[in-house]
Amino acid sequence: MNAPSRPVSAVEVVTFGCRLNAVESEAVRRAAENAGHRDTIVFNTCAVTQEAVRQARQSIRRAARARPHATIVVTGCAAQIDPAAFAGMPEVAAVMGNGDKARPDAWLDLARTGAARVNDVFALPETAHHFVAGAVDSIEGQTRAFVEVQNGCDHRCTFCIIPYGRGPSRSAPAGDVVAQIRRLCANGYREAVLTGVDITSWGHDLPGSPAFGWLVKQILRHAPELERLRVSSIDCIEADADLLDALANDKRFMPHLHLSLQAGDDLILKRMKRRHSRGDAIAFCREVRSARPDIVFGADFIAGFPTETEDMFARTLDLVEECGLTHLHVFPFSPRAGTPAARMPQVSADIAKDRARRLRALGEAKVAAHLDRQTGRRVTVLVERGGAGRSEDFTPAWTGEAPAGSVLDAVATGHRDGKLLLRPDACEPS
Repeated sequence: MNAPSRPVSAVEVVTFGCRLNAVESEAVRRAAENAGHRDTIVFNTCAVTQEAVRQARQSIRRAARARPHATIVVTGCAAQIDPAAFAGMPEVAAVMGNGDKARPDAWLDLARTGAARVNDVFALPETAHHFVAGAVDSIEGQTRAFVEVQNGCDHRCTFCIIPYGRGPSRSAPAGDVVAQIRRLCANGYREAVLTGVDITSWGHDLPGSPAFGWLVKQILRHAPELERLRVSSIDCIEADADLLDALANDKRFMPHLHLSLQAGDDLILKRMKRRHSRGDAIAFCREVRSARPDIVFGADFIAGFPTETEDMFARTLDLVEECGLTHLHVFPFSPRAGTPAARMPQVSADIAKDRARRLRALGEAKVAAHLDRQTGRRVTVLVERGGAGRSEDFTPAWTGEAPAGSVLDAVATGHRDGKLLLRPDACEPS
């Protein structure tokens, strides 16, 4: 089955940052088009680092030079946190907050009056029309469907600015999530990825305070047509028994988890205001691997956090081994204005970059070893665009000319450039 497609849009949305922004950009595009906007470029920004903000501003200037007659609207987390910085750019026609960016009425108001607003995101019951209505039933250019189940965050990690762009944690009702996934399946999607800012906090604000694992089980039970289910980054300390049970007992729940670990030293974790300890992370990975032996773990890390010594960093390197991690997503720490970590004693930028380089090198070695272990194994790969795809455990694979959206059942014969090679005579697209 081919991946869903649609005609070229009259509204271009340039997306920065996370998967949540990716799904929200689709709602933004639809709302803007339905309100009659044409020749419009919307920048859906990210604020996780100062570099992300710099890249957004640079991209806005580049777009204005390439399309001088286009109307440029800026939204997203960076716009929500510092609207004045974007409103002051001569290339920008309007700045719209996260609370309005997917609301049809906000885009109608902008079309009529040329005015947009940035409201207090902490005062909003929800931040996007599609979050409640479930209006996103396809995502342009994506083979896997991202499904927003949660938004916002009630925690205050000392390095993170995102709660000020997203507001408090809010959950989509389970029935709406299931209905949206069933529509996505009817439109040709075979894999759904549950996403949010802090998805394991899903349900805390709903009647009865259901846990995230209960939502996962409801999806697997009530959307039998869904072939593959994934979850985006999770906090291991909030993973509940139902989540682990679903992972252990339903093969449609793909054997890959990405963990928000950030560091391997307990004092650094405390200074980050993380809620887990080093021991918690190790115990969680051991428990999950016991329940699902084919699991593959990824993890986020920050190298060079304020006050981090070489010995503290060494414990992060050791944690990769002790948890059996494979895919590492590594950031050198850079101070984010407005966060407590920016006021802590800093590690030099050169040291942070060097530690990030060493951590990435370890990650590359772990990926290479993982790819070696796949040789000779039969894998099932969802084909994406560009002649590549992902196996059940999220391992990249070369898929040749198989149509995007199809699934290959094949034997891995080796790997090249970080992707599995598949034996052609064993490939069976469906």
